[in-house]
Amino acid sequence: MLSIFRKQTTQPFNCTTLSVDMHAHWLPGIDDGAADIAQSIALIHSLKAAGYKKLIATPHIYWDLYQNTPARIQQALNEVKNALVQEGIEMDVHAAAEYMLDEHFNTLLQSEEPLLCIHKNWVLVECSYVSAPLDFKEKLFQLQMKGYQPVLAHPERYPFWYQRLDYFQELSDQGVLLQMNILSILGYYGKEVQRVAEKLLSMKIIDLLGTDMHHERHAQALVALGMSAQVQKLLDQNKILNTTL
Repeated sequence: MLSIFRKQTTQPFNCTTLSVDMHAHWLPGIDDGAADIAQSIALIHSLKAAGYKKLIATPHIYWDLYQNTPARIQQALNEVKNALVQEGIEMDVHAAAEYMLDEHFNTLLQSEEPLLCIHKNWVLVECSYVSAPLDFKEKLFQLQMKGYQPVLAHPERYPFWYQRLDYFQELSDQGVLLQMNILSILGYYGKEVQRVAEKLLSMKIIDLLGTDMHHERHAQALVALGMSAQVQKLLDQNKILNTTL
């Protein structure tokens, strides 16, 4: 069956209807996103040009690679806010985190330290692309028991679940919100990821959309790939929650 996402006339990329980007890595120098404040401002400028009104940075907290803390993230956010004022760029910017479900995350859950949330009690989490934690659902359940709302980042990019997409229906039924990368829908990560993205959208279980922007190549891809009217219609029909953030 031909994909409705392919061979369509595209329009300039515009996310005015989404309003809020809730997954991106534009804080300077703290993960694999923007390396410095100049890159941060360039990425924010690109997102503003795309129609976003509010941006939520979600730097990795992945203890093997990025040992970020709330204090370090807040310091980076303050640096960005100051730079935006100096550049005369108006943008509502905030910061949360993207938590890897690793042993350090277990430690955080057992502590009394509040987790960084993208909205109210919503916590963005991810797992390895190689294999899911054996206790994946247990981790999400423990997160819920702590009073948090789990938001699973980019489910369409975990190849070990490609043969059982009903797993995501189970997660959705259990109260887990699912966040898809816009670039997945547009084919940036390849045809297989795009196929899975289309399927998950057709299942109507995707709750949030994020750019997951790390660098200028992502910004350029959003502009180059554009967005088809069919994609926009499908996103509207899925009642995406970005505007509620």
